[in-house]
Amino acid sequence: MPEGARGRRGTSGRTPLSRERVIRTAVALADEKGSAALTMRAIAEPLGVEAMSLYHHVAGREDILDGMVDAVFGEIDLPPRDTDWKSAMRHRALSARAVLRRHPWAVGLMDSRSRPGPATLRHHDAVIGALRAGGFSVAMAAHAISLIDSYLYGFALQEASLPFKDTEELDEVAGAIVREMPAGTYPHLTELATEHVLRPGYDYADEFPFGLTLILDALHPDEHPTG
Repeated sequence: MPEGARGRRGTSGRTPLSRERVIRTAVALADEKGSAALTMRAIAEPLGVEAMSLYHHVAGREDILDGMVDAVFGEIDLPPRDTDWKSAMRHRALSARAVLRRHPWAVGLMDSRSRPGPATLRHHDAVIGALRAGGFSVAMAAHAISLIDSYLYGFALQEASLPFKDTEELDEVAGAIVREMPAGTYPHLTELATEHVLRPGYDYADEFPFGLTLILDALHPDEHPTG
């Protein structure tokens, strides 16, 4: 089918081709195959158009990545305004982690874009605003955001890299590692696995709120660390 005809097919009916559809399709493709799979041709295929048709709505792959990151930020809850700063930061961090679990490809892109979109700017402005309302100075708000997000993104990256997806797979992987280790050679690893990881009810996801609590409890608006 000629490109023009396919392009018309993709922009006709109830779901005309648009920037929003292109971005949404790219997000779905990245969720399934990772961001490395995001070629213009791969994005165009499920839309039923030729790759060149996409350029009527986006400037190119970098523009698509900008839109994808903005879409991810748009899924994260803003810090609630009707609570204290610590609860607001906890709510926002837990929401962000849940979103990054849905879109693991986004971890390395979240703060990489030089042209942030409106959802990204709104998100960061709300986070800063919640800290400022909680008594943080501008400098301390910057310190707090850096610390929280370093933990958030680092945990999300580590979680996405783990060789298991759920508790059942964790038991299989950890159990196999313990069985294959020479007896007595790695006593501390064996102890951690048998007494903690392989205990009933263990879920690696529970490690996130534990660490987040430590970080939030360590932050105080009126402290000015030196060095």
